[in-house]
Amino acid sequence: MNERLKTVFLLTLLSVLLVWLGGIFGGTTGMVIALLMAGGMNFYAYYYSDKMVLKHYNAVEVDRNSAPGLYKIVEELSAKAAIPMPKVYIIPESVPNAFATGRNPENAAVAVTEGLLNLLDEEEIEGVIAHELSHVKHYDILVGTVAATIAGAIALIANIMQFASIFGGGRDENAPNPIVMLALSLILPIAATVIQMSVSRSREYMADAGAAAITGRPEALQSALQKLENYAKGGMMRQAQPENAHMFIINPFSGKNINFTSLFQTHPSTADRIARLEQAKATRTTKTAGSNYFRK
Repeated sequence: MNERLKTVFLLTLLSVLLVWLGGIFGGTTGMVIALLMAGGMNFYAYYYSDKMVLKHYNAVEVDRNSAPGLYKIVEELSAKAAIPMPKVYIIPESVPNAFATGRNPENAAVAVTEGLLNLLDEEEIEGVIAHELSHVKHYDILVGTVAATIAGAIALIANIMQFASIFGGGRDENAPNPIVMLALSLILPIAATVIQMSVSRSREYMADAGAAAITGRPEALQSALQKLENYAKGGMMRQAQPENAHMFIINPFSGKNINFTSLFQTHPSTADRIARLEQAKATRTTKTAGSNYFRK
C-alpha cells in the first residue's frame, strides 16, 4: 500500500476506534464526548506541542552568525525542497540525534544535537537535515502529533472504563457487561498504540525517500543512519521521553527497545531503511543510464 494512503487509513482507523470506544462506554453522549476530547487535545497539540518539546530538550535557537555552517545547510536544502526556511536549533546533548517540529512549513523548526554535529560529516548532516525537512514538507509532525493525541485519548477513556468495570460500571442495566468493559479497556489501548506506531514508521520511510530526492545522495543518509543507530545502541539521550520518541530521526530508546516486537517500534529498523534507500540509489542509476542513452 502507498505510504500516504496507509497513513490516511491508519488515522481514520484510530479515529473510528476512539468514537466507537466512546460509544460503548457512554452511547451517543460518549461518542460526542470522545470527539470533543480528541478535538480539544489536537487543538492544544497543534499550537503548543512544538514549543513544549523544544523547551524540554533545552534547544537553543541559532542563526547565520552563531552557527553559519548548519544554518547554510538548512537554508540551501529548504530552497531545494521549496519550503520556507525553518527556525534552526541546537540541543546541548552529546548523543547524536535530530528532529523537526511545528504545525506547518510556515511554523517549523529543525533541531540537531551537538553530538550529531560532532559525529557526522557535512554530506551526512545534509542527509539528516533533508530527512527532517521532508517531514516538514509533508506535515508529518502534525500527523504524528494527531496520532499520538488520539491514541492518548483512547488510553484515557480505557482507564475510565477499567475503573467503571471494577467499581460498579455494570449496575446500570444499559451499561455494557463489566467483563467486556474490562477486556476492552486492556485491549484497545494496545491496538491504538500499534496503529500509532504504524503511522510513525510509514512517515519515516516517506521522509527517507524525500531526503534522497532533495539531496540526490541517498548514500549520505544511509551512512548517517548507520552511524546514528550504532551510537544510539550504546547511549540514550538524558531527557528522552517515550511521548516524543517518534519525532527523532533515530529512536532515542534504540538501546533499550532492541528486544521489543516491531509492532511497538516508533521507527522501522535501520536495516530496512537503508535497504529502501538502496532501492532509491538503483532507481537513480537506472534513470541516469537512460538519460545518457538518449543523449547519444
